[in-house]
Amino acid sequence: MTRRRVTRPTALIAALATALLALSPVAGSTSPAATRGTQGSYPDPGPKPTIVLVHGAFADSSGWEAVADRLTDRGYPVLAFSNPLRGPVSDGEYLRQFLETVPGPLVLVGHSYGGAVITNAATGDPDVKALVYVAAYAPAEGESVAAANQLGGGHTVVTDHLVVRPYPGAPPNDADAYIDPAWFHRLFAQDLPRDQARFMAAGQRPGALGALLIPSGPPAWEEIPSWYVVANQDRIIPPEAERAMAERAGATTVQVNSSHVVMMTQPGTVTRVILDAARS
Repeated sequence: MTRRRVTRPTALIAALATALLALSPVAGSTSPAATRGTQGSYPDPGPKPTIVLVHGAFADSSGWEAVADRLTDRGYPVLAFSNPLRGPVSDGEYLRQFLETVPGPLVLVGHSYGGAVITNAATGDPDVKALVYVAAYAPAEGESVAAANQLGGGHTVVTDHLVVRPYPGAPPNDADAYIDPAWFHRLFAQDLPRDQARFMAAGQRPGALGALLIPSGPPAWEEIPSWYVVANQDRIIPPEAERAMAERAGATTVQVNSSHVVMMTQPGTVTRVILDAARS
């Protein structure tokens, strides 16, 4: 197992962390979750990788709940990363430093803009064994999220329906962007109940407008095996662009009839794809 760099806390925090890790399911294979047998026909390959779930813009980690529950039930340690939503390179570096505190093999799963973040974070990390893109961006080096939307000849109107608000310390001409709540259901989650989408619209986390235009760094998918779930009814990322990015990355690809929030509408399918990646 590759030893990962961990930041140096104070002696008291280090002692507390050691004690907590000894009791945590992530720490080893002695917990009930870690020793539970894997469901399905796959043989148990041994120590299970930690699954790191990364949300995108206009959302938060709660969207992963159904998938996380299924993975945890199968004995996988799961972490749902809180994405800063400021730019693929800086957010990727934030995730990279977060991963340095997590021991053992890793599988990174990104939804939407979260795909651009895992693409940057995993480059050169030998402990990341697989990447899973869930209706997500998998940009090439130098490619922005906005440019990736144009791959395959598709089109999205989401940028026509944004509410823009300032945030402290923003670079010149930058601001936070939200999807207009009046459009959130029909653009982001048209196959979820309207009441559920209404609350998601009220609680959405904004992404910086500048993040749409920042060029991505060297992509991890060039060196790490990838899987991709294409949402054929996506109105945020054009499905044509998703298919183009999946093909370019050489990803094992599954296509489903779902809105952008495929991890919420098709959690069983998304979980199976993640398990395939984790067991590979």
